[in-house]
Amino acid sequence: MSSSSATARRGEKTEAAAAKPPMRDALVAAAFRLFLERGYEQTTIDDIVALAGVGRRSFFRYFPSKEDVVFPDHERCLADMTAFLAAGVDEDEPVQRVCDAARLVLRMYAENPTFSVQRYRLTKQVPGLRAYELSVVWRYERALADYLRTRFAGRRDGTLRADVIAAAVVAAHNNALRSWLRSEGQGDAGDAVDHALGYVQSAFGEALGAPAGGHRAEEEGEDVVVVVSRRGAPLWRVVQEIESALGRS
Repeated sequence: MSSSSATARRGEKTEAAAAKPPMRDALVAAAFRLFLERGYEQTTIDDIVALAGVGRRSFFRYFPSKEDVVFPDHERCLADMTAFLAAGVDEDEPVQRVCDAARLVLRMYAENPTFSVQRYRLTKQVPGLRAYELSVVWRYERALADYLRTRFAGRRDGTLRADVIAAAVVAAHNNALRSWLRSEGQGDAGDAVDHALGYVQSAFGEALGAPAGGHRAEEEGEDVVVVVSRRGAPLWRVVQEIESALGRS
């Protein structure tokens, strides 16, 4: 074989390899193809790796379980959120900062609307996935609350304030995100989330003595939702009341 032929063959192999999706992406694509064709419960890890053309060890190198392949980007997003919050400075308005951190989650969903909508449908159908998703959401909320607890340290009811604001941010973000997913990913998800988070910033940002984002919601002609809850009410009840108010708006 001539050297030119060998070089050409190597070039073809390189191009073919470049055309293939990374193994992690190939596993996710294979999994969702099977989930849509057969159903989540009827699909096994062996089925996924067979379709992807890899072995079981390759699957577990990327995903600890079948549930994790449904949510492949949340670990990265959680790490990005944590790093974003840690990079903040004392001059940052804390409620604005956690709202901006929540927008990182939205960006992850908006990067691939088709996949996000498919996952939303699948999660609604499988109770186990819904429970898994709730555990992921709780981790986001904890990251926001941990940041706010640090910022409110030493203030009266600082821990309570941090936990309530973190829960409100998650509730507002998820309310807008679910509406966007139910619409099949149509429209600008960013506008919907900004609108929802505006309620949180209006309710809590100004209460700390500084208008969130450098402006008042009233100056933009926006409605303000005020939620009244009894002292000592559990956080889940406060969040439920916030979500209810947003849903009726």
